[in-house]
Amino acid sequence: MKRDEVKIVFTDLDRTLLRDDNTLSAKNLAALQDLREKGVVTVIATGRNILSAKRVLSENLPFDYLMFSSGCGIMDWQGKEVIFENHLNENEVTKATQVLVNYKVDFMLHDLIPENHRFQYWKVSLNNPDFERRICLYKDFVKSLQLPVQPQKASQLLVVLPAGSDDKFSEIQKELDFVKVIRTTSPLDHSSIWLEIFPKGVSKGHSAQWLCEHLSISQEETLSIGNDFNDIDLLEWTAQSYVVENAPKKLKQKYQITSSNEEDGFAEVVVCILKL
Repeated sequence: MKRDEVKIVFTDLDRTLLRDDNTLSAKNLAALQDLREKGVVTVIATGRNILSAKRVLSENLPFDYLMFSSGCGIMDWQGKEVIFENHLNENEVTKATQVLVNYKVDFMLHDLIPENHRFQYWKVSLNNPDFERRICLYKDFVKSLQLPVQPQKASQLLVVLPAGSDDKFSEIQKELDFVKVIRTTSPLDHSSIWLEIFPKGVSKGHSAQWLCEHLSISQEETLSIGNDFNDIDLLEWTAQSYVVENAPKKLKQKYQITSSNEEDGFAEVVVCILKL
């Protein structure tokens, strides 16, 4: 694909665009600026909510859209306006919550966009450090969940499972066939499994499709860079797809590989497409 055929670039944020210390390298910043100068739309696609993304992204960064909460919503970054959002309805929340309670797992129920950094939590395990760490990070915005859950809409539910809980993840996923379930490796301890629950049709890939239709950009003009399992729908949808060297082995076996996030893999891809 030639450079002038790439009209939009999607990049994951943590451990893809950002280094492990959550900073943006000079080379990756220059790459964002180069894309803007060439008129290529740039989208940061992250599992973070808006509040969390703002903790690591400055207001004046040269990119166009923030796809947040794994595709649950899209913000025009320059205009600071949410242009696309999805929510679980009352019935979905009630049914999903009951499944999680039955499985005796720790989970969080998030408020509606744009206040989806606020959540209620249900904790039953005696030892779940990653879950407790996330509560601490949002201590000003959380409260314990009272059961039975009152009818309510929500942006998502999030379950934190210990590393190695692949079988349990699969079991719960099968029970939740009425919603969208996305797997993410915890960005906090980089080993726990996060099971994220959204309305059917929500993913980075679905939101990318919506945005491209909104901007009159064809699928053939798209490129993405990711690093984890929650990027799969996006990587599957874009015409060109890359993962950084620090991605799981399963993803590196399937997609083109660029250098790690510590070695400016994002900039490496951008330089390549701009030189073609």
